[in-house]
Amino acid sequence: MPDQDATAGTQAAQGAEEAPSPDHGAAAPGQETADPGIQEVAMEERAALEQSARGMAVRRQVLGDEHVDRATAAADAFTAPFQDLITRYAWGEIWTRPGLTRPERSMITLTALACLRQEEELAMHVRAALRNGLSPEQIREVLLQVAIYAGVPAANRAFAIAQRVLADAAQAGPADEAE
Repeated sequence: MPDQDATAGTQAAQGAEEAPSPDHGAAAPGQETADPGIQEVAMEERAALEQSARGMAVRRQVLGDEHVDRATAAADAFTAPFQDLITRYAWGEIWTRPGLTRPERSMITLTALACLRQEEELAMHVRAALRNGLSPEQIREVLLQVAIYAGVPAANRAFAIAQRVLADAAQAGPADEAE
């Protein structure tokens, strides 16, 4: 015996396919045929473009043009959606929110990356923290905090990475830090 719910669902789906959509009918003379669904998609696309533009501006300010240009130039069909994701959401949503300053966001980011032992990202964000106005002493304090709350091995590695980045930045001088 066939499942009555499945049969009813199939019949309803077939009926829905045959019924004309009320949104796509012909408009009366003098009336516009603006589909609310199309308008909503257009608004979402516009918002996504604005979010992407905000994100790219902040990303460039924090990480520097050279880094961002390298990352975007390396994007291909496989990685471009990821570049869009981080530009729109990390930089366009989170880094543009009110409530924390950029230096405060840098401190939080350094902490998370040190705890997760994300070495390449940590080095990049030590440079970004300098661009955001953190001093080497503040970066040191963040990493001391990491040692207590996340463990000495994580902080030990983070200190080594930060020490290298800070030495490179001191050697390069203030003009190179600002890119």
